[in-house]
Amino acid sequence: MNQLRAAGHTVSCPAKGDFLVDGKWLFEVGGKGKTFRQIKDTPNSFIAYDDVEMGVGNKIPLWLFGFLY
Repeated sequence: MNQLRAAGHTVSCPAKGDFLVDGKWLFEVGGKGKTFRQIKDTPNSFIAYDDVEMGVGNKIPLWLFGFLY
């Protein structure tokens, strides 16, 4: 969340998910086993998850956000 703000994006805390970027993209943060259960019916939703090297579909490795620094 901090890196997205530093990159000039607006970040807020929504009712579903962990944070909403620019009012468009919803992110849920979790570990390797995190699922889309909490954000399943939300368009433009992504999981930022830890303990993995590569992403698949709408699952993004958490470490990639560090490149926004």
